[in-house]
Amino acid sequence: MAKNLVIVESPAKAKTIKKYLGPSYEVIASNGHVRDLPKSQMGIDYDNDFEPKYITIWGKGELLAKLRKEVKKADKVYLATDPDREGEAISFHLSVALKLEDKNYKRITFNEITKNAVKSSLKEAREIDMNLVDAQQARRVLDRMVGYSISPLLWEKIKRGLSAGRVQSAALKLICDREAKIDAFIPEEYWSLSVHLKRPGNLKPLEFTYTDDHMTKEDCDKVFDAVKGKTFAITDIKTTEKTKKQPVPFTTSTMQQEAGKKLNFATSKTMRIAQQLYEDGFITYLRTDSVRVSEDADKAAKAYISEKYGKDYVGEVQDAKTGRKIQDAHEAIRPTDLAKTPAEVKDKFSRDQFRLYQLIYNRFLASRMTPAVYETKTITAEAAGYKFKASSSKVAFDGYLACYSFEEDKPETNSLSGISVSDKLSASEEPEKKQHFTQPPAHFTEALLVKTMEELGIGRPSTYAPTISTIVSRHYVAKENKNLYVTDLGNAVNRMMEDAFPAIVDTSFTANVESLLDKIEEGEIDWKVVIRNFYPDLADSVEEAKKTLESVEIADEESDVQCENCGRMMVIKYGPHGKFLACPGFPECRNTKPYFEKTGVACPKCGGDVVYKMTKKGRRYFGCINNPECDFMSWSKPSDKKCPKCGAYMVEKGNKLLCSAEKCGYVMSQE
Repeated sequence: MAKNLVIVESPAKAKTIKKYLGPSYEVIASNGHVRDLPKSQMGIDYDNDFEPKYITIWGKGELLAKLRKEVKKADKVYLATDPDREGEAISFHLSVALKLEDKNYKRITFNEITKNAVKSSLKEAREIDMNLVDAQQARRVLDRMVGYSISPLLWEKIKRGLSAGRVQSAALKLICDREAKIDAFIPEEYWSLSVHLKRPGNLKPLEFTYTDDHMTKEDCDKVFDAVKGKTFAITDIKTTEKTKKQPVPFTTSTMQQEAGKKLNFATSKTMRIAQQLYEDGFITYLRTDSVRVSEDADKAAKAYISEKYGKDYVGEVQDAKTGRKIQDAHEAIRPTDLAKTPAEVKDKFSRDQFRLYQLIYNRFLASRMTPAVYETKTITAEAAGYKFKASSSKVAFDGYLACYSFEEDKPETNSLSGISVSDKLSASEEPEKKQHFTQPPAHFTEALLVKTMEELGIGRPSTYAPTISTIVSRHYVAKENKNLYVTDLGNAVNRMMEDAFPAIVDTSFTANVESLLDKIEEGEIDWKVVIRNFYPDLADSVEEAKKTLESVEIADEESDVQCENCGRMMVIKYGPHGKFLACPGFPECRNTKPYFEKTGVACPKCGGDVVYKMTKKGRRYFGCINNPECDFMSWSKPSDKKCPKCGAYMVEKGNKLLCSAEKCGYVMSQE
């Protein structure tokens, strides 16, 4: 009979750990949380100093009964849940639910699921860290207060089933603000000028670009006229070296960003696969803000690099500082054993598991290697007093790029050979003028949103992926071709949150809360103090919002369309993908049909009505009501005015009108 009981979170982890500990240990999974706040009510006792009212999670009764039986058999119990705040809280709730106060029990943690790490953790068994537990309790209570206080208002003012949250509302505001900037952006025209100069011999002509590449058309024409037909003198050739520093190993945020950019993974997919790799013992713990690496792992990496690539590739690494204490007890995300190369273990993985493991493995190796060195060559050619330049670069020493390089790391391959200072070169053709327009801010992708949230201190490693999943699943945000677009529903929710609860959506407020949670973890602040200070302002805001907030007119607005089934006038409802028409006689009459809100503008192609439409993912655009016969569509709202310069239709951009023709760029004020 097993004398020791180890309780972990997941069955996959239990299986791996059991293999390491042998027959005297029984290893059982709790399948995550066993106690939580009730879903049906706030679950906070306001009259008893905000004490949480925890209950057993529905469906966990049978599992707890099984665990209690195993506890009775065991001489010693080890709580081995994940090594972070949430894991510490799960261990605490297990100790309560299993009534371990009279048992011999300890808390153990390991950053990686390897034989040495698991066995070493038993020697370093400790008490449950209540500072970590309290930090998690404070987060849970704060988020419950925000969500359960504000969500009913969203139901009343907009539609049922919506939700608000401290982190998700701040993230939604970031996306709404970015989309507003993009919608209001007016491109500015600029020009560049280049010339192809003949080189001695039969070498291909080389392109030189005028050094001021943001000229007006008038300036461009002036330089064009001055250098056209002229001979160019080579006045300078300069060669320089530039180093590109090796990357630091992955944190949760940077892993999500790189997997999004390089592998096209959603943040939720990255975390799911990383969890599998962690539980199977291939990588260290996946939720971390630290770039610290253990001394043993650092030595092993440098020995491996020296053997495989040579001593010149071993780098002197200075780990970047996070600037704040956030889960720095963890290491960066790295492979647990460098002998398990991606090629060696490929057969054990699915395709996606292999791709993520390879990314983590190579990133860690790269972090222990030397910088890459590029050699850059720049040639200056001059005519009529105007300077043109050509440049190229090549890798002089690949350093970390030997194991971690991508398309963007490849240098320009132009050969600048065959040219010397004082050479006189003629143009192979007349200079080429190119028109350009400035570009709006980029739409958020999941990777960019995670990076921005991390920079602003919104959320923590464990919250990035679920936050994004929530705002997408609630249809506040639509995801198309990697980009995140706010929906009409998302805009309505954000406007209400900004009007009624500006502090909640303020990014600095959310970041400050995270800082307070860190201080609770460090034992500097009592968690109840944070709750006591936070609640009164929230309660006042909710009461004020109930009294003064105007309803967002989305649901049950009567239309001028009659239901053909029962004769009632149909009403405008709001669904996940926008507005639609529904019969108010529901459930007796279930008739629904699309609703097209007219813009009051005639279609530039066929003269039909231009209406608001939605993509399948919920992104708004403007299209012709006669679709599919007419294929007109525009992301910006069209105007009934024509461009006085080229005759194309104009689109609204804030208080300006912009020509829709890509190469025109004419802008005028709205009258």
